[in-house]
Amino acid sequence: MEYRTLGRTGVNVSSLVLGTDNFMDPSPAAECERILLKALDAGINMVDTGDVYADGEGERIIGKILKETGRRDQVIIGTKVDHGQRRPGFTLEEYKPELGPNQHGHTRLNIIRACENSLKRLGTDYIDLYQLHRQSPNIPMDEILRALDDLVTSGKVRYIGCSTHPAWAVVESIMLSEMKNYVRFVSEQPPYNLLDRRIENELVPVCQKFGVGLITWAPMAMGVLAGRYTNANKFPEGSRAALRGGFYADRVTKRGIEVGIEFTKIANELGLTPAQLAVLWCKDQPGITAPLIGPRTVEQLEPLLPILEMKLTDETRAACDALVPPGSTVANFHNTADWMIGQIADS
Repeated sequence: MEYRTLGRTGVNVSSLVLGTDNFMDPSPAAECERILLKALDAGINMVDTGDVYADGEGERIIGKILKETGRRDQVIIGTKVDHGQRRPGFTLEEYKPELGPNQHGHTRLNIIRACENSLKRLGTDYIDLYQLHRQSPNIPMDEILRALDDLVTSGKVRYIGCSTHPAWAVVESIMLSEMKNYVRFVSEQPPYNLLDRRIENELVPVCQKFGVGLITWAPMAMGVLAGRYTNANKFPEGSRAALRGGFYADRVTKRGIEVGIEFTKIANELGLTPAQLAVLWCKDQPGITAPLIGPRTVEQLEPLLPILEMKLTDETRAACDALVPPGSTVANFHNTADWMIGQIADS
């Protein structure tokens, strides 16, 4: 089992992290338990969730399983604060909640309140890694960092990080932490897969320069790189694009599917499934601490576990680069980030 250092912390995390966006939406409680315990038994020691996942039920089921099995101390729990709300079983177009003026964004008020709520749902005294779930550009970063610093000082949070932030915002946060002696981001969690490689241009070098870990999401490009999609206008039953619609569906492009088909051929030649190769490619890219894997069932998890012991060869990396060159993109996995204004031409 390979463990990697998370940023500058000295904390060792497994080279794959269990993502739980499917927990309780649609995976039922019994399946969530099977997935989580299987991952822990395989050596995965970090679990990632968020207060938006299944409207808080994702955190609740994780806390329940860890408490009942007595395995809380074996797990690094990463959760996130604030990315709107999503009702399980409904697409984003069907469920648009009305949020009050102080129920959104990374104000001191909302961060501290959200952290208290996450602690209760998780049934724990502390959160190992507390992450900002998208950027709040209209809220001063020093207010955000001071609130997070207070949570760390109080012992409710061990480390802090962010998700899907631009490189300049990561640098700004580090600058302010150094100037004002605030706690410092130890990780960033961006989207990253062969279809959208834009973080290689600035974010990866920034994180390597300043010692920030990269825990990346969507390594299988929401199933496009797993060979699930053949038509950009017809989504497979049970896929996130079909179940949730909205920005999930917008990530499926004609060009992305074409790349997925060629990618599958490379995987087959190596004796791997395309899902395995997609995760392996992401795991062994420069600067990456660990990709998130988010299975809906334990049957989807099991084939991914051998990747913990695999290494990507230079020949395979070159073959993948030929499909989508470094730093480029054929699908927009930054489409929930308002700061990313670039458009994807899908022709």
